[in-house]
Parts: sequence; structure tokens; C-alpha cells
Amino acid sequence: MKLGIVQGRLSPPVEGFQECPKDWEKEFNTLDSLGLKHIEWIVTKQSFKDNPLFYVDLSKYPISSVCADNLIDTYIANDSFLEKNLTPICEHALKNGIPCITIPLLEDSSMNCPHMRCQFLHIIKYYADKYNDLIFSFEIESHEYVIKDIIYARENFKLTYDTGNMTSLGIDHEYYIDKFHEKINNVHLKDRTFNGETVVPGKGKTDFEKIFDILLDNKYSQSYTIQTAREESGCEIDTIKKHMVVLKDFYHD
Repeated sequence: MKLGIVQGRLSPPVEGFQECPKDWEKEFNTLDSLGLKHIEWIVTKQSFKDNPLFYVDLSKYPISSVCADNLIDTYIANDSFLEKNLTPICEHALKNGIPCITIPLLEDSSMNCPHMRCQFLHIIKYYADKYNDLIFSFEIESHEYVIKDIIYARENFKLTYDTGNMTSLGIDHEYYIDKFHEKINNVHLKDRTFNGETVVPGKGKTDFEKIFDILLDNKYSQSYTIQTAREESGCEIDTIKKHMVVLKDFYHD
């Protein structure tokens, strides 16, 4: 199990709920002791101007992807917006040997509108061709036809499957994973209720055991990334240790 974690989950949320922490190196130094393999780096609107991605050599760190949370915006289908906010991430991902850009298509960047989706696809296919050494993995909180339109548009388009987001949509995990398993390159591990509340693993409606079994049946061998609920501030390491025990209890390799 290639288990990693979203950046910031091993640090108190001083900079924000999901931000690149000021002492970001400390998180990497903690990975081995926890048995974690990678970190999914975060870029947000708040951190965009001074994110270490743009001025530090990160090539020696086990970074699985850069999650471009700064793209969660109603202007995501605008060419100049992506030039300003996505191009620098692509350039520095390549420079740092980071193989993947994760693009969240949810909330303000939702692709449920067919017209917006068409505009976005026209632009993002240009990025796929220009940066064909990168994988673009889309975290899509939507239904089958939306996912299909996007992830099959280019060979280097993949799917980040968020267990919590899909649970709160009320979808059939077995159907979706069976249908899209060959495109899934990352699984965000999160528990949610049906009304969208993120909760401690095992306390919500996400059937982790079923999800893991279906992924294993489909010979999934790529990344799992912990994005579980925060608990008491200052106790992040103990929280993640506890969550890992619960998640691994559901995983039967």
C-alpha cells in the first residue's frame, strides 16, 4: 500500500486548514517513522505568491503530486486565469521532478455546467499537450458523465478518487471504481456523512473495506493519500497514527 498524506495534516493548522505549513520540512522528516511514503504538496490562493514550490529545490523530497487548490475558482475555464495560476505550477513541478498535478474540480471549479466544461476542456487539453511529461489528475466531485468527459480527453489525464466526496454524493463505489479504475492514479482517504460532513475514519458513511476490496480486485497499486478529519490541534501525529490503524484494519491485501 503506497500510503502518503496531504501536506499540512501532520502540522497544526496555523497557516490555515489546508495550507503549506511554514515548517514544511518537518513533515517530510516524520514520514519514515509513520510508515508513510509520500506527501501531496498543496498550493492555495493564500500561499501562491510565497509557496516554497517556486523557490526551493524540492527534487529530493518524496512528493507525489502538487494539488492546485488555487484553481478552485469560477474563472477556472478562463485562459488567462490558467496561464497565471497553472503554468507556474507545471513549470516548477517539472523542475522539481514532481510527476503529477492534481486539479480539484469541485465547489467553485465544478464542471457540472456543460458549457463551462467544454471551455475548460478546450484549454486544459492545450496544457496536456504542452506538458506531456506531466500527469494531470482531476479530483472530480460529480457524476459519471462529467468524469468521463474529462479524464478520457487525453492520455495523461487521470482521476483522483476521493472516497469522502464520492460518499457524500451517494454514488455506488463499486460501479464507479469498476468503471474508472484504469484511470485512477490516486485515492484520497476521507470519511464523510451523506450530508457532506468530514468525520473521523470509521464514524461516517464511507465503506472503506468495500472500497479497498474493489480497488484490490482491480489490481490497483498506485497512491493512497490520507486526507482525514482534523482533530485536536497540536496532536496531529497521534491523530494520524490513530487514523492509520483504522484505515489499515479495513485494508486486506
